[in-house]
Amino acid sequence: MTLNVFLKYLGRFVILVLLQVLLLNNITLTEYGITPLFYILFILLLPFETPGWTLLLFAFFLGFFVDMFCDTGGVHSASSVFAAFLRPLILRVLKIRDGYTPETTPVIHFYGFSWFFKYAGLIILIHHFSYMLLIEFTFDHFFVTALKTLGNAFLTLALILVSQFLIFRK
Repeated sequence: MTLNVFLKYLGRFVILVLLQVLLLNNITLTEYGITPLFYILFILLLPFETPGWTLLLFAFFLGFFVDMFCDTGGVHSASSVFAAFLRPLILRVLKIRDGYTPETTPVIHFYGFSWFFKYAGLIILIHHFSYMLLIEFTFDHFFVTALKTLGNAFLTLALILVSQFLIFRK
């Protein structure tokens, strides 16, 4: 990894953490507390060749910094690491016919809307469901938790799709 690439990802890391803790955590929709967890975009956009240990380490530190600012005691770290752990499996399941092009990242402009929607949607659902289960830590209100998960995931996916068209153009 060159210095320019490292600085690019470090900048993306810092921007997403700050955007999450300073802006998005202050947005709550509905009485169920639906808040977008946009920082997951960092894990989504890591290159395909990222080694598993690096992916898990990045996910841990991403969640750790969000936890530190939000005082959530490791919930973001755990759900981010879980999503990062399952990312290679999801990429294998959604593998395109010719395989992934080396040196590319999973963005909508390289692999199309349908593929990116499935890829991002699955990882976001996994991340948000584990996050909500850890926050609630009970199955007593499972359907409310599922509704909150779907609401958060839908809002996060919509914001990520918009970011793909506005920020991450060709």
